Amino acid sequence: MLNTVLHGSPTDRPPLLIVHGLFGSARNWGAIARRLSEDRLVITLDQRNHGDSPWLDRHGYEEMAADIAEVIRAHVDAPAGQQIDVVGHSMGGKAVMQLALTEGQLIRRLIVADIAPVAYRHTQMPLVHAMRDMDLSNLSSRGEADRRLAASVEDPGTRAFLLQSLDLKADPPRWKLNLEVLGAEMPRILSWPGTEGTFEGPTLFLTGALSTYVSSEDRPAIKALFPNAKFAKLPGAGHWLHADRPREFEAAVATFLA
Repeated sequence: MLNTVLHGSPTDRPPLLIVHGLFGSARNWGAIARRLSEDRLVITLDQRNHGDSPWLDRHGYEEMAADIAEVIRAHVDAPAGQQIDVVGHSMGGKAVMQLALTEGQLIRRLIVADIAPVAYRHTQMPLVHAMRDMDLSNLSSRGEADRRLAASVEDPGTRAFLLQSLDLKADPPRWKLNLEVLGAEMPRILSWPGTEGTFEGPTLFLTGALSTYVSSEDRPAIKALFPNAKFAKLPGAGHWLHADRPREFEAAVATFLA
């Protein structure tokens, strides 16, 4: 099963599961998860080929959704009709959409953060190459790692995000990302499997106002699959909206789940 990190304790409110995006981990969501866990159990996880979860040969949304369903069933009594609230960002958003369309009975409320059920034309392969080609020998500090990564990744924020997945305590240091499989499966990660059906539960598509990942042209496709979808934007936030505006993101999540 996927590696999970629990925050808070079970209460009479449904648990909340947070699913990270590409190159992320449960660790990225620690601060937000702790604050949202004041009145419920919050579960974060490492997706397959990320963090401390298993490295596997396939990385499509069908496989990711099955992984997440296994985690949910470990924390709720699904046969008794118990449900969970779910937040998914970017790749994690597509994974939880796939889950909602195939096993929607597990989910009470769904929040999809800055992604749509569509195929994207951009690629993250330059970041895969940057991490895979980075010299990890004789590396002992995150500052030095940042200087080496800067040779191929210009943006400091992107470097800081990626370096959260660099294990400097390992001998030798290593990326806690299965870069070979993520690179090979990138076409599937950027695509959408075309899953049919609908999820009738309350759904919020929460996007960054500065992001271009979800456009008005995507709304018909969203509404066809999620007929009760609502839409909201966080001012001043880009694709990593939870990092750009964490307090506003938490408030939007808490309000919708309530």
